[in-house]
Amino acid sequence: MSEKLIIDDELEGDEEASVSWSGLTHPGRFRKNNEDAFLALTFNAEGLQYLGKTGLAPMDGGDFVFAVSDGMGGANAGEFASRIAVQKIAELLPSSFKLGAYGMKRGFSDILTELFQRIHKEMTQMSIYYEECRGMGATLSLGWLSPGWMHFCHIGDSRIYYLPKDRGMKQLTDDHTHVGWLFRTGKINEREARNHAERNHLQQVLGGKCLKIDPQIGSVGVEPGDRFVFCSDGINDGIWDRRVEELVRQPPVRFADFEPANRLVQDSLEESGRDNLTAIVVGIQ
Repeated sequence: MSEKLIIDDELEGDEEASVSWSGLTHPGRFRKNNEDAFLALTFNAEGLQYLGKTGLAPMDGGDFVFAVSDGMGGANAGEFASRIAVQKIAELLPSSFKLGAYGMKRGFSDILTELFQRIHKEMTQMSIYYEECRGMGATLSLGWLSPGWMHFCHIGDSRIYYLPKDRGMKQLTDDHTHVGWLFRTGKINEREARNHAERNHLQQVLGGKCLKIDPQIGSVGVEPGDRFVFCSDGINDGIWDRRVEELVRQPPVRFADFEPANRLVQDSLEESGRDNLTAIVVGIQ
């Protein structure tokens, strides 16, 4: 059953509140193609606008969506899969916003569940009808930022981290792997999880060979000073959780002039770089 996580920190009202973001993807040191993709957009009842790799915008003009997807499959299917995942987001969410404006209320959970189900169905059908798409699948970790809240939906082993203004860092999403379960239940530690031979064996994914999906859904109340990190598993292959927090909050001098997402990608690239690397860092100001 999907986990419904609610962390109740209300946005301490500031009409001047804004959101900042930076995003970057890199193929890594050893791969020729990049099967990762990320998305940043804002939308309201009038439509949507894709955002650049970095930016700052007021939060009173609409909602924001940030997402990271890691594709998989033969030939170029993995690259295609991650693109499908992020493109479908732009098709569904603006129409949902418009329905809400007209008084046709739908919960964020229903909307995000429908979105993930649609993506899963399309990838599954393409795998059936097109030889070059056999085995195509993708992870997807999505955050929907609306006034006072970050709603999220997730499947796979990409991650969303929550960095509250004044305390620690929490991984919001569960890695949908057996190794992830072993770590969450305390049977292995972070070092053992990082080095486990089956750490990349996914139990849930969009498309692929999954007959049924059960994405993780939740919400976090946000306030100015909070930050979020969205990243593919290539980032975590290179750097530890504590390093993720350090690079976002208190980067070393050599990274001081880098955008937050660039710090994560560059550091992971230097430490490993065996996989594609993608990160988005979002801040509430």
